[in-house]
Amino acid sequence: MSAQIKVQKQGNTAVLTMSNPPANTWTEETLKSLTNIVNELNADKDVYALVITGEGEKFFSAGADLNLFASGDKGVAAQMSQVFGSAFETLSNFRGVSIAAINGFAMGGGLEVALACDIRIAEEQAQMALPEAKVGLLPCAGGTQNLSWLVGEGWAKRMILCGERLKAEKACEIGLVEEVVTTGASLDKALELASQVGDQSPVAVSYCKELIQKGRHGDITSALPLERELFVKLFDTQDQKEGVNAFLEKRKANWVNG
Repeated sequence: MSAQIKVQKQGNTAVLTMSNPPANTWTEETLKSLTNIVNELNADKDVYALVITGEGEKFFSAGADLNLFASGDKGVAAQMSQVFGSAFETLSNFRGVSIAAINGFAMGGGLEVALACDIRIAEEQAQMALPEAKVGLLPCAGGTQNLSWLVGEGWAKRMILCGERLKAEKACEIGLVEEVVTTGASLDKALELASQVGDQSPVAVSYCKELIQKGRHGDITSALPLERELFVKLFDTQDQKEGVNAFLEKRKANWVNG
Protein backbone atom coordinates (compact mmCIF):
# COMPACT_ATOMS: atom_id res chain seq x y z
CA MET A 1 0.00 0.00 0.00
CA SER A 2 1.06 3.59 -0.56
CA ALA A 3 1.02 6.11 2.26
CA GLN A 4 -0.29 8.55 -0.35
CA ILE A 5 -3.70 6.84 -0.40
CA LYS A 6 -5.21 6.65 3.06
CA VAL A 7 -7.92 4.04 3.63
CA GLN A 8 -10.47 4.29 6.42
CA LYS A 9 -13.56 2.14 6.89
CA GLN A 10 -16.77 3.66 8.20
CA GLY A 11 -19.38 0.98 8.58
CA ASN A 12 -19.84 -0.65 5.18
CA THR A 13 -18.04 2.19 3.36
CA ALA A 14 -14.33 2.51 2.59
CA VAL A 15 -13.02 6.07 2.36
CA LEU A 16 -9.94 6.55 0.17
CA THR A 17 -8.12 9.85 0.56
CA MET A 18 -5.54 10.90 -2.01
CA SER A 19 -2.69 12.39 0.02
CA ASN A 20 0.16 13.59 -2.16
CA PRO A 21 0.57 17.32 -1.45
CA PRO A 22 0.39 19.91 -2.69
CA ALA A 23 -1.91 18.79 -5.52
CA ASN A 24 -2.59 15.08 -4.88
CA THR A 25 -0.92 14.09 -8.15
CA TRP A 26 -0.78 10.48 -9.35
CA THR A 27 2.45 8.49 -9.49
CA GLU A 28 3.14 4.95 -10.63
CA GLU A 29 3.23 3.90 -6.98
CA THR A 30 -0.12 5.44 -6.07
CA LEU A 31 -1.82 4.10 -9.19
CA LYS A 32 -0.66 0.56 -8.45
CA SER A 33 -1.73 1.05 -4.86
CA LEU A 34 -5.22 2.11 -5.98
CA THR A 35 -5.51 -1.07 -8.05
CA ASN A 36 -4.49 -3.20 -5.07
CA ILE A 37 -6.80 -1.36 -2.67
CA VAL A 38 -9.86 -1.79 -4.90
CA ASN A 39 -9.07 -5.46 -5.44
CA GLU A 40 -8.85 -5.94 -1.66
CA LEU A 41 -12.14 -4.11 -1.16
CA ASN A 42 -13.75 -6.33 -3.79
CA ALA A 43 -12.79 -9.33 -1.64
CA ASP A 44 -14.16 -7.76 1.57
CA LYS A 45 -17.82 -8.73 1.82
CA ASP A 46 -18.40 -6.12 4.53
CA VAL A 47 -17.64 -3.27 2.10
CA TYR A 48 -20.61 -2.11 0.00
CA ALA A 49 -19.42 1.32 -1.12
CA LEU A 50 -16.26 3.29 -1.77
CA VAL A 51 -15.75 7.05 -1.45
CA ILE A 52 -12.66 8.76 -2.88
CA THR A 53 -11.63 12.32 -2.07
CA GLY A 54 -8.56 14.55 -1.91
CA GLU A 55 -6.64 15.75 1.12
CA GLY A 56 -6.53 19.48 1.71
CA GLU A 57 -8.82 22.33 0.74
CA LYS A 58 -7.66 23.20 -2.79
CA PHE A 59 -7.18 20.01 -4.82
CA PHE A 60 -9.18 16.86 -5.38
CA SER A 61 -6.36 15.84 -7.72
CA ALA A 62 -4.31 17.62 -10.36
CA GLY A 63 -3.68 14.37 -12.25
CA ALA A 64 -0.29 13.14 -13.36
CA ASP A 65 2.99 14.77 -12.39
CA LEU A 66 4.13 16.16 -15.75
CA ASN A 67 7.77 15.74 -14.73
CA LEU A 68 7.23 12.09 -15.62
CA PHE A 69 6.86 13.02 -19.30
CA ALA A 70 9.37 15.86 -19.61
CA SER A 71 12.06 13.62 -21.12
CA GLY A 72 9.83 12.51 -23.98
CA ASP A 73 10.66 8.87 -23.18
CA LYS A 74 8.19 6.70 -25.08
CA GLY A 75 8.82 3.75 -22.77
CA VAL A 76 7.81 5.81 -19.74
CA ALA A 77 4.70 6.93 -21.60
CA ALA A 78 3.74 3.33 -22.41
CA GLN A 79 4.28 2.18 -18.83
CA MET A 80 2.37 5.06 -17.25
CA SER A 81 -0.56 4.84 -19.66
CA GLN A 82 -0.89 1.14 -18.85
CA VAL A 83 -0.76 1.77 -15.10
CA PHE A 84 -3.25 4.63 -15.32
CA GLY A 85 -5.65 2.56 -17.41
CA SER A 86 -5.41 -0.48 -15.17
CA ALA A 87 -6.02 1.53 -11.99
CA PHE A 88 -9.05 3.43 -13.22
CA GLU A 89 -10.60 0.45 -15.01
CA THR A 90 -10.26 -1.53 -11.78
CA LEU A 91 -12.01 1.32 -9.96
CA SER A 92 -14.76 1.44 -12.60
CA ASN A 93 -15.30 -2.30 -12.17
CA PHE A 94 -15.49 -2.14 -8.36
CA ARG A 95 -18.38 -4.47 -7.46
CA GLY A 96 -19.97 -1.93 -5.12
CA VAL A 97 -20.89 1.73 -5.53
CA SER A 98 -18.04 4.22 -5.97
CA ILE A 99 -18.54 7.91 -5.22
CA ALA A 100 -16.11 10.77 -5.89
CA ALA A 101 -16.24 13.60 -3.36
CA ILE A 102 -14.67 16.36 -5.47
CA ASN A 103 -13.39 18.85 -2.92
CA GLY A 104 -11.37 21.08 -5.23
CA PHE A 105 -9.62 21.20 -8.60
CA ALA A 106 -10.00 17.96 -10.59
CA MET A 107 -7.68 18.19 -13.57
CA GLY A 108 -6.55 15.62 -16.14
CA GLY A 109 -6.07 12.29 -14.38
CA GLY A 110 -7.69 13.89 -11.35
CA LEU A 111 -10.93 14.20 -13.28
CA GLU A 112 -10.48 10.81 -14.91
CA VAL A 113 -10.48 9.06 -11.52
CA ALA A 114 -13.78 10.79 -10.75
CA LEU A 115 -15.14 9.77 -14.16
CA ALA A 116 -14.31 6.16 -13.28
CA CYS A 117 -16.64 6.37 -10.27
CA ASP A 118 -20.38 5.71 -10.36
CA ILE A 119 -21.40 9.04 -8.83
CA ARG A 120 -19.72 12.43 -8.47
CA ILE A 121 -20.45 15.04 -5.78
CA ALA A 122 -18.68 18.38 -6.30
CA GLU A 123 -18.18 21.29 -3.96
CA GLU A 124 -19.26 24.68 -5.26
CA GLN A 125 -15.69 25.99 -5.62
CA ALA A 126 -14.47 22.92 -7.57
CA GLN A 127 -13.32 23.22 -11.16
CA MET A 128 -12.86 20.40 -13.67
CA ALA A 129 -10.92 20.01 -16.90
CA LEU A 130 -9.12 17.58 -19.19
CA PRO A 131 -6.36 19.95 -20.38
CA GLU A 132 -3.90 17.33 -21.66
CA ALA A 133 -3.88 18.61 -25.25
CA LYS A 134 -2.56 21.96 -23.99
CA VAL A 135 0.71 20.21 -23.15
CA GLY A 136 0.76 17.91 -26.18
CA LEU A 137 -0.83 14.92 -24.48
CA LEU A 138 -4.28 13.34 -24.32
CA PRO A 139 -6.46 11.79 -21.60
CA CYS A 140 -5.30 8.15 -21.59
CA ALA A 141 -7.11 6.75 -18.54
CA GLY A 142 -10.65 6.57 -19.89
CA GLY A 143 -11.26 10.30 -20.16
CA THR A 144 -12.18 10.46 -23.84
CA GLN A 145 -14.66 7.60 -23.43
CA ASN A 146 -16.16 8.16 -19.99
CA LEU A 147 -16.61 11.91 -20.44
CA SER A 148 -18.33 11.45 -23.80
CA TRP A 149 -20.66 8.86 -22.30
CA LEU A 150 -21.65 11.13 -19.41
CA VAL A 151 -22.03 14.52 -21.07
CA GLY A 152 -22.36 13.77 -24.79
CA GLU A 153 -19.98 14.31 -27.65
CA GLY A 154 -20.41 18.07 -27.89
CA TRP A 155 -19.39 18.91 -24.34
CA ALA A 156 -16.68 16.27 -24.36
CA LYS A 157 -15.19 17.96 -27.42
CA ARG A 158 -15.44 21.39 -25.81
CA MET A 159 -13.56 20.17 -22.75
CA ILE A 160 -10.97 17.99 -24.50
CA LEU A 161 -10.49 19.67 -27.90
CA CYS A 162 -10.98 23.27 -26.76
CA GLY A 163 -9.51 22.82 -23.28
CA GLU A 164 -12.58 24.28 -21.60
CA ARG A 165 -12.55 24.29 -17.80
CA LEU A 166 -15.88 23.96 -16.03
CA LYS A 167 -17.02 25.26 -12.68
CA ALA A 168 -19.09 22.94 -10.51
CA GLU A 169 -22.45 24.52 -11.38
CA LYS A 170 -21.94 24.08 -15.12
CA ALA A 171 -20.57 20.56 -14.57
CA CYS A 172 -23.81 19.68 -12.79
CA GLU A 173 -25.91 21.30 -15.49
CA ILE A 174 -24.41 19.08 -18.22
CA GLY A 175 -24.41 15.88 -16.15
CA LEU A 176 -20.70 15.66 -15.38
CA VAL A 177 -21.50 15.64 -11.66
CA GLU A 178 -24.74 14.61 -10.00
CA GLU A 179 -24.86 17.24 -7.25
CA VAL A 180 -23.12 20.42 -6.08
CA VAL A 181 -22.74 21.08 -2.36
CA THR A 182 -21.21 23.84 -0.27
CA THR A 183 -17.48 24.04 0.35
CA GLY A 184 -16.37 21.30 2.72
CA ALA A 185 -19.58 19.27 2.40
CA SER A 186 -18.73 16.80 -0.40
CA LEU A 187 -17.41 14.03 1.83
CA ASP A 188 -20.40 14.13 4.16
CA LYS A 189 -22.80 14.01 1.21
CA ALA A 190 -20.88 11.16 -0.39
CA LEU A 191 -20.96 9.23 2.88
CA GLU A 192 -24.68 9.86 3.17
CA LEU A 193 -25.24 8.37 -0.28
CA ALA A 194 -22.91 5.48 0.51
CA SER A 195 -24.92 4.70 3.65
CA GLN A 196 -28.04 4.40 1.51
CA VAL A 197 -26.32 1.64 -0.46
CA GLY A 198 -26.27 -0.43 2.73
CA ASP A 199 -30.06 -0.51 2.77
CA GLN A 200 -29.99 -2.61 -0.38
CA SER A 201 -28.70 -6.09 -1.15
CA PRO A 202 -25.00 -5.81 -2.07
CA VAL A 203 -25.35 -8.66 -4.55
CA ALA A 204 -28.37 -7.06 -6.23
CA VAL A 205 -26.53 -3.72 -6.39
CA SER A 206 -23.53 -5.42 -8.00
CA TYR A 207 -25.70 -7.04 -10.66
CA CYS A 208 -27.58 -3.79 -11.30
CA LYS A 209 -24.33 -1.90 -11.75
CA GLU A 210 -23.06 -4.52 -14.20
CA LEU A 211 -26.23 -4.20 -16.26
CA ILE A 212 -26.22 -0.39 -16.27
CA GLN A 213 -22.60 -0.26 -17.39
CA LYS A 214 -23.15 -2.93 -20.03
CA GLY A 215 -24.96 -0.26 -22.04
CA ARG A 216 -21.60 1.36 -22.71
CA HIS A 217 -20.18 -1.74 -24.37
CA GLY A 218 -23.06 -3.44 -26.12
CA ASP A 219 -26.64 -2.95 -27.22
CA ILE A 220 -30.00 -3.39 -25.57
CA THR A 221 -30.73 -6.65 -27.37
CA SER A 222 -27.79 -8.34 -25.62
CA ALA A 223 -28.36 -6.59 -22.29
CA LEU A 224 -32.01 -7.56 -21.85
CA PRO A 225 -31.45 -11.35 -21.75
CA LEU A 226 -28.61 -10.81 -19.27
CA GLU A 227 -30.93 -8.68 -17.14
CA ARG A 228 -33.34 -11.62 -16.84
CA GLU A 229 -30.51 -14.09 -16.28
CA LEU A 230 -29.05 -12.12 -13.38
CA PHE A 231 -32.50 -11.64 -11.86
CA VAL A 232 -32.91 -15.41 -11.67
CA LYS A 233 -29.33 -15.82 -10.41
CA LEU A 234 -30.18 -13.70 -7.38
CA PHE A 235 -32.38 -16.56 -6.21
CA ASP A 236 -29.21 -18.54 -5.48
CA THR A 237 -28.32 -16.01 -2.77
CA GLN A 238 -29.28 -15.70 0.88
CA ASP A 239 -29.77 -11.96 0.41
CA GLN A 240 -32.67 -12.51 -1.99
CA LYS A 241 -34.62 -14.54 0.55
CA GLU A 242 -33.67 -12.17 3.36
CA GLY A 243 -34.71 -9.07 1.42
CA VAL A 244 -38.15 -10.31 0.48
CA ASN A 245 -38.90 -11.77 3.90
CA ALA A 246 -37.63 -8.70 5.75
CA PHE A 247 -40.02 -6.56 3.71
CA LEU A 248 -42.94 -8.89 4.32
CA GLU A 249 -42.11 -9.06 8.03
CA LYS A 250 -41.70 -5.27 8.22
CA ARG A 251 -38.13 -5.36 9.56
CA LYS A 252 -34.71 -4.18 8.42
CA ALA A 253 -32.87 -6.64 6.18
CA ASN A 254 -29.69 -8.23 7.49
CA TRP A 255 -27.49 -8.51 4.40
CA VAL A 256 -24.72 -11.11 4.22
CA ASN A 257 -23.51 -10.16 0.72
CA GLY A 258 -23.99 -13.62 -0.63
